[in-house]
Amino acid sequence: MLVLNTPREATTNEHGARLGLIIAKRHAAQAVTRNAIKRVIREAFRLKRQHLPPKDFVFRLHSKVAPASLTELKKQVRAEVDTLLERAARC
Repeated sequence: MLVLNTPREATTNEHGARLGLIIAKRHAAQAVTRNAIKRVIREAFRLKRQHLPPKDFVFRLHSKVAPASLTELKKQVRAEVDTLLERAARC
C-alpha cells in the first residue's frame, strides 16, 4: 500500500532525517482516512528518526486503501511503515 522513496541525489542535511508525505485523494477518498494515515506515519517516523541516516524520506500511498475500520487501518499502516523504516535504517 505504501512506498518509501529517497531522492537519487540524497543530500545530507544538518537537521537529520526529514519526512515527506504524498497521500493522494484518488487512493483514499475520505479526508478522515488520509489524515489518519498521515498521523500514523508521522508518529512512527518521529520514534525512529534518530536511527535513520540524514536523508529525505518520502512516503507515497501507492494503491487504494481497502475498506476497513479506522483502527484496523492504523494498525496495518503502522506495521507497514515500521517495516519500511527498518529497511531504510539498515541501508
